[in-house]
Amino acid sequence: MSRLPVVYVIYYSTFGHIEKLARAVIRGLEESGVQVKLFQVPETLPQEVLEKMGAPAKASDVPVITASQLTEADGFLFGVPTRFGTTPSQIKAFFDSCGQLWTSGALYGKFAGCFFSTSSQGSGQETTALSCVPFFVHHGINFVPIGYKSKNLVDNSDIHGGSPWGAGTITGADGKRTPSELELQVAHFQGSEFGNLLKKI
Repeated sequence: MSRLPVVYVIYYSTFGHIEKLARAVIRGLEESGVQVKLFQVPETLPQEVLEKMGAPAKASDVPVITASQLTEADGFLFGVPTRFGTTPSQIKAFFDSCGQLWTSGALYGKFAGCFFSTSSQGSGQETTALSCVPFFVHHGINFVPIGYKSKNLVDNSDIHGGSPWGAGTITGADGKRTPSELELQVAHFQGSEFGNLLKKI
């Protein structure tokens, strides 16, 4: 009997928006029948800076991942908040820690996607995902977008994040907007579709 695919959901979240999307992604993955583990990337900001920003404490039930652990999974879904339309330094630092894996080709042939958050509609919902693609390409990782199969992406009855690149949420300039039900549904959909794809492969 063949084993079930293993998917790692790996995120960085300062104020909790990406973490909420990550947990919706996990529900979709679990329903697809794959094995799932949730991780956060290492924080690079000092605690005193985070406190001045008003950032809540990190989720204590989510372990911090190391680059070497990536070899254990068949696929990854990265939760990436936007910083000026691209990946934040915490995600970039984690990507940069994967040099030895690149040298050995350890991630070649694996699969990955991403989901993201921005403060407004025009703040990088797509460019943040696009900024992850060079990392995938250099490692030979297959990028898996969600396309427009989810009809929630074309629901214009309310403002929402997400695109054919992946699920997303809009936080508002003050960060007080939490992921809407529609945004969480897209995240759930992304997890389910990604898991089903890996099972087929």
